Amino acid sequence: MEASDPDFRSGFVTLVGRPNAGKSTLVNAIMGKKIAITSNTVQTTRHRFRTVLTRDDYQLILVDTPGLHKPHDALGEELNTSALKALEDVDVAAMLVDSSKPVGTGDEWVAAQLAHVRAKKVLVLSKIDLVDSERLAAQQEAATKLAPWDAVVALSSETGAGVREFVDTVAGMLPPGPAWFPKDMETDQPLEVVIAEFVREKILRTFRDEVPHAIGVRVEELEYVKKKDLTRIYAIVYVERDSQKGIIIGKKGAAIKQIGIEARADLEQLLGTRVYLDLSVKVKKNWRRDASQIRRFGYGEGA
Repeated sequence: MEASDPDFRSGFVTLVGRPNAGKSTLVNAIMGKKIAITSNTVQTTRHRFRTVLTRDDYQLILVDTPGLHKPHDALGEELNTSALKALEDVDVAAMLVDSSKPVGTGDEWVAAQLAHVRAKKVLVLSKIDLVDSERLAAQQEAATKLAPWDAVVALSSETGAGVREFVDTVAGMLPPGPAWFPKDMETDQPLEVVIAEFVREKILRTFRDEVPHAIGVRVEELEYVKKKDLTRIYAIVYVERDSQKGIIIGKKGAAIKQIGIEARADLEQLLGTRVYLDLSVKVKKNWRRDASQIRRFGYGEGA
């Protein structure tokens, strides 16, 4: 914690919403770089992911959460618990509603979770680049009925429209306080977790609905070789069945090789070094149904 002047503001802003509402994409847009992974797959976000935006007059700690949904296994239950826990003791709760999809019972359920939250509440209409003004107005009318809001912001993380307005809005709601994290810190997640998530993202984007929920990634070894300006990463991709292992590896190793190529490009940008990435695939049967295994991966409330 760093000392701050009386005019400095700081606090926590939790992003909640249904799966694929655009929470992680908004985090990346605010930070101006890729920190959180994104895909169209439900349960892409498995960590309560904190990013830190520090400016001269405020420090904003964004808490990205797993999408709230009806769970079908222990992993889903754990992710819901993690998302709801993130609403405790925060300064602002921002609920994202996808402007391109009708407001429904899922949104109503998420909004109901905010009823007893003491934090300021902000309604965020996301993905406005996908709708016209008439549709946006209808969405806003429906979404504003979900809860009593302290502010409403419409934005597009893809085009950047409204993102600055969102930051200014929530920053103005923060209480006076110190900088809780160093100025150069962008996330509280260990580097190994960020790397594992970047690898998992490439798998999600490659295979879509074939094996996404059965995937877990863990970095086993991380080494920086100063003389070569090279980071060596050894990671294991876990699946639940032998058939899934074959899919991830691909014919003659083609699939896992392509995943490695795509992940390495992002990792070199993240780390600022050359990267050697070694990926292996192992089977851990039914790990999503075992809470202890889920927490070993660092997912959910055990993270």
